[in-house]
Amino acid sequence: MTTAPAWTHRTVLLAEAVEALVTQPGGIYVDGTFGRGGHARALLARLAPSGRLVAFDRDPEAVAEAQRIDDPRFTIRHASFAELRPELAALGIEHVQGLLLDLGVSSPQIDDPARGFSFRHDAVLDMRMDTTRGETAAEFLARADEREIAQVIREYGEERFAVPIAKALVARRTSGAPVGRTGELAALVARVVKTREPGQDPATRTFQALRIHVNAELQALEQALNDALALLAPGGRLVVISFHSLEDRIVKTFIARESRDAPDRRAPFAPPRALRLRALARVKPGAVEIAANPRARSAVMRVAERTEVA
Repeated sequence: MTTAPAWTHRTVLLAEAVEALVTQPGGIYVDGTFGRGGHARALLARLAPSGRLVAFDRDPEAVAEAQRIDDPRFTIRHASFAELRPELAALGIEHVQGLLLDLGVSSPQIDDPARGFSFRHDAVLDMRMDTTRGETAAEFLARADEREIAQVIREYGEERFAVPIAKALVARRTSGAPVGRTGELAALVARVVKTREPGQDPATRTFQALRIHVNAELQALEQALNDALALLAPGGRLVVISFHSLEDRIVKTFIARESRDAPDRRAPFAPPRALRLRALARVKPGAVEIAANPRARSAVMRVAERTEVA
């Protein structure tokens, strides 16, 4: 049986994700981002007694929450979904019937000032999903040169003012007062960025970029998608929920590439490579869900199915 959580958290596209993922209730499924367990608990409710769910999360607080689940069908791994294959191999699992990836930062991470994800609270500029390892955002800004900072903010934040923001950050560091808190970073960006879309804080794109960089989120996503091809059994489902264009573009491109016959350019007369996925759906939250949870408005869920292995 599962233990009810003691906090409030709205899981995005909950029913839609579970419905798309579980086609064989007695199979093995993977929740690559446990978060606070909304999808995991719903998946366990859908699985048969013979089913199994393995969840992953980098966040020690999420792992602690997962350990509250008292169900012999459930296993939690303190690891990134970039480590799916070795972690599952350690459990003796070679193939699964479904893989769910709910990307991005979770509401509890954003809402906890101490984690340093949000410009709405003044706190140490951390931004690590796994607080037990890795470089914080403040540490990155304290050592990176102007070019590297600008590249991160431009590529991961799609910020057109990346260069002047980077110049301001390095100038402040050179003056002996490096940015180390969320409030300091937000104020600096606000002074540099004079125009922004209505309703968007000037620091939004910079905070997104630093978070993605610190956690190597896009590299982890690409690794997990590639691993999915080897892990999914024929007929197994891949379900990915993304929250910004960079993530969704990677998922969309991957599914499109693996869902079409592709000739080998090195051997133009050879038969084309058999498709390995079949694209099934693109789902957006409905008006009711967005009204209840505004953070859902940017979500996109893509669903694909593993084809028969040649």
